[in-house]
Amino acid sequence: MLVRVEEKEIKYDGRQLSSLWAFRNFGLQGDSIVCFRGGCQVELTEMVDLADVRANAPIYSEDMLHFIIEHFDMDLEKAVVRQRLFIAIIKDCLNRQAKVDLIRKGDDLYCGERKLSVSIATASPVSTLIHTGLNVSSRNTPVPAIGLLDMGWPSQDILKLGQTIARAYQEETGGIRLARCKVRGVG
Repeated sequence: MLVRVEEKEIKYDGRQLSSLWAFRNFGLQGDSIVCFRGGCQVELTEMVDLADVRANAPIYSEDMLHFIIEHFDMDLEKAVVRQRLFIAIIKDCLNRQAKVDLIRKGDDLYCGERKLSVSIATASPVSTLIHTGLNVSSRNTPVPAIGLLDMGWPSQDILKLGQTIARAYQEETGGIRLARCKVRGVG
């Protein structure tokens, strides 16, 4: 799993959730996770979550911490499991470091009734992809939201947090791969 924390601000509009985006933009060839910060505005035409499209619920945030994960296998169910594992990793990191009480509901994180995250898993012709965004700011969101700044996270440490989360995912997925290689078959 290759990790990249991009210092340059990137506005997420949904087009980044495409096969080989990390390779095309950063030279990351293989399974990867890219973390970056920027606004988020996903129009209905770019959304892959058809439940949100049917509900006419576009995604918007003035400032988010984004993660794009790509795995080169074609199992969408495994991608959804990885997505939920990633959300659980984020929850653990934030609960431990920010001393908040986040609740995971499926692939979303909440503090009380205020939503912290957006996330989607999908498949491309060559890979599976996950996008997760954490609100940095909660201003002007279309739903009741909480941001990392509201939780007391210093703005200058947001990308460092992203790197911590990305490395934790890298370690977890690496550990899973190794765990497959230490057991003997039965039966």
